[in-house]
Amino acid sequence: MFLTDHFPNHAETVLSAKNLNVYYGKSLALRDVCIDIPKNSVTAFIGPSGCGKSTLIRCFNRLNDLISSFRAEGKVNYFDQNLYAPTIDPVEVRRRIGMVFQKANPFPKSIYNNIAFGARINGYKGDMDELVEKSLRQAALWDEVKDKLKDSGLALSGGQQQRLCIARAIAVQPDVLLMDEPCSALDPISTLRIEELIHQLKEQYTIVIVTHNMQQASRVADLTAFFNAEVTEKGQRFGYLVECDRTEIIFQSPKEQSTQAYVSGRFG
Repeated sequence: MFLTDHFPNHAETVLSAKNLNVYYGKSLALRDVCIDIPKNSVTAFIGPSGCGKSTLIRCFNRLNDLISSFRAEGKVNYFDQNLYAPTIDPVEVRRRIGMVFQKANPFPKSIYNNIAFGARINGYKGDMDELVEKSLRQAALWDEVKDKLKDSGLALSGGQQQRLCIARAIAVQPDVLLMDEPCSALDPISTLRIEELIHQLKEQYTIVIVTHNMQQASRVADLTAFFNAEVTEKGQRFGYLVECDRTEIIFQSPKEQSTQAYVSGRFG
């Protein structure tokens, strides 16, 4: 399915998976996924645990490469370029396609150096003070930390730490932000701040978010992809994409019965 056919103005596809199968050793983890991610949109991945949501999102910036048993068949494209082609540098992939993890992970450095670290490594030649301020403003954190930039990022609250990690990802000027359950460890107020931030950031970035919170998906996502899992006769569990469409369709009138059962709370 080409999701750009369902998106306003046929938005440009930034990321796509074509007939993607993922294995860990001999075990199939994700089967035959075909999905397109449109530019300047928020796409949510929902589904029960073990259905491959995080596996797929990590395929998009090649973090799974760090697992020795990982193997992928099919294609993962960034615009029209195969991310798994031999000539592709995975470090450059991770610069262009940033990741925000489930648990906030600030570096044990000052707030300023958390933001500046990646930019320095990538050879940023501009005004670092300006970049730090811009990144913190984009992450809706500047007003809260502008007078304590020399303080440790670890001294911030949980919600502030997560926004710091978002600012750190933004600072290397990516095209895409991947968010793997970014609010699961946060209180409701901090969660609301992150959700408001996601709405603002999609004006400049393409965002993919994994969430177990269906209400969150309905609030923040333009598109929602529902994944489910099967267990083979040998007891091996693998995930697959059931359907993906506009968020209101997935939650109000999905095509598949399993999607309806999941979003109505009958399983998962």
